[in-house]
Amino acid sequence: MTANPILLQKKYCRVIERFAKQQGLSLDAALSFFYHSEVYQLIRDGVSDMHCMSDAYLVEELVQEDSQNKE
Repeated sequence: MTANPILLQKKYCRVIERFAKQQGLSLDAALSFFYHSEVYQLIRDGVSDMHCMSDAYLVEELVQEDSQNKE
């Protein structure tokens, strides 16, 4: 299933802002991390309807991915 591109852009914005706030990152750093993340690729490619998941869920996935990258 594919999502409306405008709605996806709004979702990306909300997720990036929430991720930045939760992790204490600048918006630029959060934006860069998001667009290079596996989470973004899954949403973009429509895998498992990731775009239907809540913003909080997607942020948690980003946090987990970030912590795995730091190990």
